[in-house]
Amino acid sequence: MAEETNKKHDYLVRGTAWNGQLRVFAVRTTELVEELRSRHRTLPTATAALGRTATAGAMMGAMLKGSEKLTIQVKGDGPVGQIVVDANANGEVRGYVDNGQVLLPSNALGKLDVAGAVGRSGYIHVIKDLGLKEPYRGSTPIVSGELAEDFTYYFATSEQTPSVVGLSVLVDEYGGVISAGGFIVQVLPGMPEDEVAKLEAALAGMPAISALMEQGETPEGLLRWVVGEDVTLMDELGVAFKCQCSKERVERTLISLGEHELRQIIEENGQAEVECHFCNEKYVFDRPQLEMLLEQAKPKPMQ
Repeated sequence: MAEETNKKHDYLVRGTAWNGQLRVFAVRTTELVEELRSRHRTLPTATAALGRTATAGAMMGAMLKGSEKLTIQVKGDGPVGQIVVDANANGEVRGYVDNGQVLLPSNALGKLDVAGAVGRSGYIHVIKDLGLKEPYRGSTPIVSGELAEDFTYYFATSEQTPSVVGLSVLVDEYGGVISAGGFIVQVLPGMPEDEVAKLEAALAGMPAISALMEQGETPEGLLRWVVGEDVTLMDELGVAFKCQCSKERVERTLISLGEHELRQIIEENGQAEVECHFCNEKYVFDRPQLEMLLEQAKPKPMQ
């Protein structure tokens, strides 16, 4: 039965279950995925592919601490091309897809053909910035293209953590996002085989995530469908789209091009327009602004 609390906003819950034998995450990402759809004007199949990846990213970000962050790159051989999602420990997520204008016929189950859009060959790359000298990099092959199975395989293979990942994006007849969300359940070391079988049985008998979320099911409710009432929730985290781009950052990027290249832009175009891949925000610099940046790009005389 769907709970009434927090139904209007995206949020994530995390905790443990079955006397600490499971680590659990569940999230509602409806507003996040709709924001991505709106900003990138994606068609339904591309919306589902990007939305599922962003939903996984939100939960994987919640596994980080402090200022840590991660980037997911899904590089399949399907028509959407590359999917890129950034997420951090604060519930901030952004993302884009190379080709958002992908709309394929429904698959054999009558659902959006995400596997056809992503492709069934390629890799998932996860780059984690943990504040160390070098970022952590993990890569695994795409095994189905449906993405939930692919992230399940990633956790088992790259992070040696047996996991079950469920991801869902449901769109209406006009392409708008009705609901989006998912869960990750991770088996901790030492869990008995009979308990693993019990978990597999619960998952096999669980209704579709899309159906549950369309009915208003909450992240807490999703977890109870999977693991029953024996779940201890530790905390709740708001989830939202947030891009880190700004005019100041773009200015620094233009200055870093150097005096020669900036001067060439001024002489050939008279202005510069930079568009952020993640949010589609456009930053326009006219000739006077570029000339100011040119002064800053000039080498400083030795003292």
